[in-house]
Amino acid sequence: MDDDEGGRLSFVGKRVSPAFEKREFSFSPGESRPYDEAEWRDALVVVERGEIHLEGLNGEHLCLRRGAVVWLCGLSLVALHNRGQGAAVVVAVARRRRPDDGDNR
Repeated sequence: MDDDEGGRLSFVGKRVSPAFEKREFSFSPGESRPYDEAEWRDALVVVERGEIHLEGLNGEHLCLRRGAVVWLCGLSLVALHNRGQGAAVVVAVARRRRPDDGDNR
């Protein structure tokens, strides 16, 4: 972790071990992304910039702000939204899947 990050976990601009894969998701203001559990399988998820709202099947919303570290598997979600005025960035880091794992992610 860099000192300018204030001690919070951050993966932006950093390499991860070859045993892991890192995926970055950028959300423009007002942009939404349908929830697909397979995208988040086995991943530690960090809100790197902005805010992301998780929309549940029951219509409730949970706001995750910069610095939030979450697990998005097994949740009853509909979508992820950026309701803020600026861009939002989310990074997911997961174990790299081997072809023989039988996972079609």
